[in-house]
Amino acid sequence: MERTVTVNVREVQESGNEAIERVDAEAVNSAKVRQPLYAARKKIHPKRASGAFRQFKWLVMAITLGIYYLTPWIRWDRGPYAPDQAILVDIANRRFYFFSIEIWPQEFILIAGLLVMAGAGLFLITSVAGRAWCGYTCPQTVWVDLFLVVERAVEGDRNARIKLDQTPWTLDKITKKLVKHLIWIAIGFFTGGAWIFYFADAPTLARDFTLGQAAPIAYFTVVILTFTTYVFGGFMREQVCTYMCPWPRIQAAMLDEDSLTVTYNAWRGEPRSRGAKKSVAAGKLVGDCVDCNACVAVCPQGIDIRDGQQLECITCALCIDACDGVMDKLGKERGLISYTTLLDYQHNMDIATVGGTKPINPALVRTAEGKLTEEVKNFRLGHIFRPRTAVYFSLWVLVGIGILTMLMSRGRLELNVLHDRNPQFVTLSDGSIRNGYTVKILNMIPEPRAFTMSIDGLPDATMSAPDIAEASDGKVSVEAEPDRVRTFKVFVAVPAGSLDEEITPFEFHVVDKDGMESAVYKTTFSAPEKK
Repeated sequence: MERTVTVNVREVQESGNEAIERVDAEAVNSAKVRQPLYAARKKIHPKRASGAFRQFKWLVMAITLGIYYLTPWIRWDRGPYAPDQAILVDIANRRFYFFSIEIWPQEFILIAGLLVMAGAGLFLITSVAGRAWCGYTCPQTVWVDLFLVVERAVEGDRNARIKLDQTPWTLDKITKKLVKHLIWIAIGFFTGGAWIFYFADAPTLARDFTLGQAAPIAYFTVVILTFTTYVFGGFMREQVCTYMCPWPRIQAAMLDEDSLTVTYNAWRGEPRSRGAKKSVAAGKLVGDCVDCNACVAVCPQGIDIRDGQQLECITCALCIDACDGVMDKLGKERGLISYTTLLDYQHNMDIATVGGTKPINPALVRTAEGKLTEEVKNFRLGHIFRPRTAVYFSLWVLVGIGILTMLMSRGRLELNVLHDRNPQFVTLSDGSIRNGYTVKILNMIPEPRAFTMSIDGLPDATMSAPDIAEASDGKVSVEAEPDRVRTFKVFVAVPAGSLDEEITPFEFHVVDKDGMESAVYKTTFSAPEKK
């Protein structure tokens, strides 16, 4: 469902020679009107903003998209026996490679630790700066920004897009719409294509994919991601943030009075006036807000920040850029819309009201020269360093230290032994007792290695491995392929009458022949009950 919106009307504010454009924009998601839980989408035509926050968003978009699309092509030499892709999720061999770090399935606790760090970091950022993740680095936000770049390049800025949507279907309109959607689909295709390269060697998969020789799951994944990127970035946009994402509701629990949020400073802006000089000449009390609606026009979520904090707001701060530009033209201080905290906002509201009650008198927060008084509070570092952020940061650091400690202390050799259960033991013709074991030696480095295996704790015991040559001293020599598990069968025999217990503990020992690493596995030897 699309709503007809008239285009901009230019009004000149009475301040110097600068013309202040008043945009005829109404909040699509208005906090003043209770909407149904699931309302039909009203199309938003956000105007391009310019300013520090917009430049920062361009930078973040370039960095995040660059990382996503280029990372699979980075090479990392691990030797001749391991893949040379810097970041690779090798599902077939159950490995995860991250530059010089290789993670096996049993080490997944490291990945879990990274997820805990990511969660603690998100909580920390939210408690400090609200939904900064949503406004700058969330994939939905980044791809919507990219889609808007295409939309503006093909159809023009806000006014041109509104006019185009209202005009009949002509060849020019069809051409522009077709070009826009084809580029959107191409972006979705390359998004899915980049994703599959994280799970296989990128150059090889790219060649196989082009020649139609890749696995069916690769094509299926690209189709799904192309479709979802196209739909979420091109059509659903703000609805993904409002209805599909749980974070807008969760983040409310992360905020407190010291959290920075994008805020319209009503203590300074109210009452609004579209002709400030005329209103002052007439003896009316006016604030700095000239009701130009620039903040509404640039909002990608279609809200009016002057209505207060809203679930739809992703704190992208584009409204700050738009408002600061208007304040510059009017010769007023920036910050009518700014990052601020509830504590500072309430303090300034108390100054701007008589006896703590309305109406707001913005003159109370200014000196005789028209400057903001020293009593007005703005952002302070004390808002960042507080108990809640200290807890989140401490958790983040502790988990990080734990992961680093595990990475630095972990061995690259593991030994697992499984005792045969049926039968648990066998009595041989000479009366000796024999137990069978399945041994697994994990060589967790991308190089071939040779090991020597022995047993300890069973006097007079002998060990044999049918598929492996046995050394003269009773030890078994084993070779393991690089980055692989060597599995083989081992039999341990004990002479009759040498054991007093039915269950006797003992140990398997494996030593790298280069003397670099060793591993021990404790198990038991089963014998028949003595009569």
